Formats: sequence, structure tokens, C-alpha cells
Amino acid sequence: MFEASSGVRDLSALADRPHLHAEDGKPGGANRRTGASGADLVIQVPVGTMVFDEGELMADLVGVGNRVVLARGGRGGRGNASLASRRNRVPRTAEAGEPGEELRMSVELRVVADVGLVGLPNAGKSTLLGRLTAAKPKVAPYSFTTLHPNLGVAEGERRFVVADVPGLVEGAHEGKGLGHRFLRHLHRTRALVIVVDLSRHDPAADLQTVRAELAAHDPGLATRPWIVVGTKADLVDEPEAAAMALAQDSIAVSGLTGEGIDRLADRVAELVEVAFRDQDEEREPFVVLRPARPPFVVRKEGAGFRVVGRTVERWVVETDFEDPREVVQLQKRLAKEGVERQLAALGARRGDEVLIGERAFEFLPEKEG
Repeated sequence: MFEASSGVRDLSALADRPHLHAEDGKPGGANRRTGASGADLVIQVPVGTMVFDEGELMADLVGVGNRVVLARGGRGGRGNASLASRRNRVPRTAEAGEPGEELRMSVELRVVADVGLVGLPNAGKSTLLGRLTAAKPKVAPYSFTTLHPNLGVAEGERRFVVADVPGLVEGAHEGKGLGHRFLRHLHRTRALVIVVDLSRHDPAADLQTVRAELAAHDPGLATRPWIVVGTKADLVDEPEAAAMALAQDSIAVSGLTGEGIDRLADRVAELVEVAFRDQDEEREPFVVLRPARPPFVVRKEGAGFRVVGRTVERWVVETDFEDPREVVQLQKRLAKEGVERQLAALGARRGDEVLIGERAFEFLPEKEG
């Protein structure tokens, strides 16, 4: 089971331990005591985690506490007291427990934030995040300092979450500079702050590059509420005029001196308010409920055949092959379920090997021709 938690920031724990399994149930005891069930394995993941099974989206956990059950444990076996009947009052056999489900999934994280800071590398996004929130992102005088999104919470009249998305390059929508890995995090933001370095040779061209990459990746991003912020105002003459030349209502700020930061914080709060008003629906988790699966599937495997199905595999595990009566009962159950019919339809002949779970059988149909 996956559970979205505010206390987890990334998927590194899953990367370090990709193979996870819940504990087994305990065996029963004397005097008809039932064995304890195995404890649920609850895996804490960050808010915004998406779970895929063979490329199909199975769950999108966007809120704290959202849960999804991905693999269920097997049914416990029955002791001999449960198998007693009028004919066999003291059975000397017991049913084995059923194995749990095994799944191979891919997991992806897309940050959930109210505002996304986006711009070219080294535009000053991480410095802005540190000024607007209590976050302490890495800041250095070279490109691609930020390799993973950073989150910070701005406290004020309205509390909102700000995400610093790693820098984009021209062609990011085509995957250049790991563009897809960066751009996907913007899907969850309600509004955008486009950060432009005023000290660069052509800030207007930089702005157009960022806007073009957003629109090329997802046209919906270009229609989100947005503002432009000109950074490094302390390095240019007339920073306000330079910022206004980029777009109407642009703001010039300096992360070094703090110039314009308070005005930017107020403007971003207003932007978030507009975004919430335009997108008043709450983010809801998305969980796929699979339709009922067929009880079993028969497929050719080498020179023989394999039968895959939770129910038929459980029947085999529960059968005591030292007891001829149980073997006959298993044969009748498989024939009634249609296993024999499907094997014959796929071309199985008398004497072919048939695998069910870890057991190998010889195909001996009741009727032929």
C-alpha cells in the first residue's frame, strides 16, 4: 500500500530498496488457535506520486493521506479442525496459505505546488525561493545548480507553496537538458513566475524562449496565471525600466540586496489568489479500480503450457498430493473451471507438460476427440 505523506520529500527510499514485501502470516496453534495475519506494508511516498503498471496510470496521490492498495496478501489456509466432516472427523491434513500478489511498478514524482519558479539556468530562481520562503536551496554561480525541484512554504496572510524548477534550455520540450524531467513538475502548479536575468545580453529573448518551451510542452501551461520577475537588479542600470520592457507589471528584484522582494511576495500572493479563484476545484486523488480479471489464463510456454490464475494456483497449493482423494478433487475442480477445455483449445495433447504455480502436471484429458 502507498500512502502520500508530507514527511517524505522524494522517492530515494524506493530507489535504495526497490524490492519490498509484507511480512508473512503466522501459523495456527493448538486448541483451534488462528494464526496472526501479516501486518500491512504501508510505504510512505511524497505528495504528488504517480504509480504506473506497464505504462498505465494506476494511482495519482495528490493529497496528504491519500492511499492506494497495489498488491493484496493471500488468503490464509485452514487448519484440520476446519476441514472435519462427517466422513472424516479427524483430518490429518491442513490447507496451505495462499501466496500474495506480486507486482512490478514504476513510480514517478511530480511536485504539487501553488507557484512554480521557471526560467533559464542560473536566472536566480533558487535565490528567489530562499528569499520568499524558509527553504535553503543550493545556490552557486554556475548553470544547473538545481538538479531536482525544491519546495518552500511562504507564510503570510495566505500560505502557499513555491517550487523552484530546474533551469530549462531551448529545446527542453524535446528532452534537451533533461527538459521532460523538469517540465513535468509544472503540471501541478496553479500559477507560474517566469524568472529572467536582467544582466544577460537579451532578457527579452530569454523570456520568449521560456514561454515557447512551456507552450510547446503543454499548451495549457501558457494559459496559466503568470508574472515576470527580472532578477539581479543590482547589476543593471535602471532595473525597473528593464523589467517593464519584458512585460506589463513585471517586477525587478535583487536577491543580493533584497530590493523588490517584499513587493514580489505581495504580487505572488495576489497571483495565487487569482489562480485559486479560477481553479476552484480541489485536487482529487486518482485511483484505478481494475475490472474483474479472468479466473485464469492459459499460455504456451516452451514445449508445454502454463496456467496462471490466483484461484487455480491456490487450489494447487492447498492440495495434499499424498492423499488420492484430494488429487481427484483437484482434477474435478480444474475440469469444471474450464482449464482442460482451454488447454485443448490451445493444442495441448495427452502427455504434454502443464505448469500451475510451481507444480508440473501431465495433461490427461477426461475426454478426447
